Amino acid sequence: MNTRPPSPTLRAAAPGGRTGAAAAAPVPAPEAANEAKGAPHPASAPLPEPVRIRHGLDLTTVLGLAAGFALVFSALAFGGHARAFINVPSLMIVVGGTIAVTIVSFAREDLTACRRQLTRALMRPVSDMADVSGYVLQMAEAARRNGPLTLQPLLKDKGVEPLQARAIELVVDGIAAEDVERILRTEIEAQQARSRHAAAVLRRASEVAPAMGLIGTLVGLVQMLGNLQDPAAIGPAMAIALLTTFYGALVGNMALAPLAGKLERNTDAQTIVDTLFMLGAISIARQENPRRLEMMMNTVLPPELRLSHYD
Repeated sequence: MNTRPPSPTLRAAAPGGRTGAAAAAPVPAPEAANEAKGAPHPASAPLPEPVRIRHGLDLTTVLGLAAGFALVFSALAFGGHARAFINVPSLMIVVGGTIAVTIVSFAREDLTACRRQLTRALMRPVSDMADVSGYVLQMAEAARRNGPLTLQPLLKDKGVEPLQARAIELVVDGIAAEDVERILRTEIEAQQARSRHAAAVLRRASEVAPAMGLIGTLVGLVQMLGNLQDPAAIGPAMAIALLTTFYGALVGNMALAPLAGKLERNTDAQTIVDTLFMLGAISIARQENPRRLEMMMNTVLPPELRLSHYD
């Protein structure tokens, strides 16, 4: 019996019952089909807008100081004898003495750091924690879907937070998560120490100013007691005795102590902001699910600012 060989165009049946050219043709992936149609990749995530350094006067500090001194000077003016509260020797004792004692108490580097931190507190408010936490979460989602290298364009922005740029740089370079945590934690602690030293300078000055007022009071009393035979000299000596105490209390409690407290508050807030950046960098380096990052950031954020993106 003569049997004819099978046609060379026939092929073995493919799984699912398809034969011939239909079995040989590759099935396009959904992603490729979307790209061919011009649709966006379903797994892609856009880069978030970076958190930039904010510039501008801290109105709470400026208005608070202005309102406090305005109330005091208004009370002096209503009394009708505002000029009686102006005494150059008393100002020299309090202001000059406070500066001198503070300079002796600290190194030059601490004084320079205090000036920088005070300028920053007045001109560069701390970034909003809600904005930072949302940005870090979006950055982690983009890195998880598109890879850490997708964050590299964020480094071109020169106005971002210093630790934010450092965290992105470490992630883009592929540094291990343990090394990322160690490097960033060291930088946070160093920045915190510098800010604490700056606040300590102002705190020390706020303690010295009333003490200098007391010294001026003693000076005025000695001058007064040494000139009891001259009634005309008693008045100026008594003015020094009282006004130095007034100036010391005014400068120490209405200016220096509030500014020291402001630096300490800003230090705590900046530490939280930097910690959020650190947690985001560690999560990206470990390729963790952003849900876990959200839980970690909620342990740092205040209760009223905690995230609920994945709820």
